[in-house]
Amino acid sequence: MPTTSFSNRFIFATALVAGLSACATANPPELRQEQFLSSGSYVQSYPGAPERSCEAARRALLSQGYVINEATDSQVRGRKYFQPHTDTHTQIEFHVVCAANSEGSNSTTVFANAVRDRYSLRKSSNSASLGVGAIGSISLPFGSSDDALVKVGTETIPTKQFYNQFFELIERYLDPLSLPVDPS
Repeated sequence: MPTTSFSNRFIFATALVAGLSACATANPPELRQEQFLSSGSYVQSYPGAPERSCEAARRALLSQGYVINEATDSQVRGRKYFQPHTDTHTQIEFHVVCAANSEGSNSTTVFANAVRDRYSLRKSSNSASLGVGAIGSISLPFGSSDDALVKVGTETIPTKQFYNQFFELIERYLDPLSLPVDPS
């Protein structure tokens, strides 16, 4: 009888340790969705130099109402604000990096990602404290409240169609005159 009891305890302990280790090593849901693939939604190649592609990206963002925060020969950063409802606010920050494919290459890879921040209007009531010598301090509400935007979420926009539309717009703004002329 003691051997069976020991065997049951050993099996239970082994199962418990295996179960706990599985929980500890399991990827969170957001990492299970994250995959590093050779073709992605966030990348597109174009002929020409990086500064040409970044200028087209800057113009594409400007044409859609983005405010450009930074624009260089190799990167562009723009931001756009939305207010879908009276108590919510959304902003999208777009990041574009233009990199030559190789030394002396006449093609560029454009990497783009957009991050959406969501804010909600929250009310907070104010109170005043009054210090009374023998009693201590008393907190009294005085009927005032402030509204504040509070960040409630941030995410990278994952929609392939969103980026495809952006890359198509870049192509439209590429200057065809800056392409090299074929000597033949």
